[in-house]
Amino acid sequence: MIRNITLTTFVLILGLGPGMVYAQSLLERGDWQAVKETENGKPVCVMSAEPMKSVGKYTKRGTVLAIISHRPNENRLGEVGFQQGYTLKKGAEATATIDGKTKFKLFGQGGYAWSYDSDADKAIIKAMQAGNKMVVKGTSSRDTLTTDTYSLSGFTAVYNALNKGCGIR
Repeated sequence: MIRNITLTTFVLILGLGPGMVYAQSLLERGDWQAVKETENGKPVCVMSAEPMKSVGKYTKRGTVLAIISHRPNENRLGEVGFQQGYTLKKGAEATATIDGKTKFKLFGQGGYAWSYDSDADKAIIKAMQAGNKMVVKGTSSRDTLTTDTYSLSGFTAVYNALNKGCGIR
């Protein structure tokens, strides 16, 4: 697995394209990195990390990322999502567990798992700031269970840079 995604690859993964004006790196620390883009003249700030370990009986899997994003002009702040690298099983919940004790349920939509609402986003981010390790489990449309382990080292510093970059207090 490639551990460091280039800025260009990161921007392409997030689906930012023709309306994007520029991408500026905000901070890289530990396994986390943050960028700020301008899409159609409006700021979009995104941070992500790849898992340090992935387990599952799959033969082929796409890019896997934990993602936090701000779209302040749409009043969408601190959205938590996980790019799973496959299409999730319809109706199956995924989970994110911080330090083996705080567990969050996620819903699947295509190749992503998302928290259920902004209150859950806030709770997940707060747990990530206080935690050391996050484990995300999901089931593919082919019934393959995957377990991705993320380091939370550097998360808080990069999240603070993300907020500053997008003018969030």
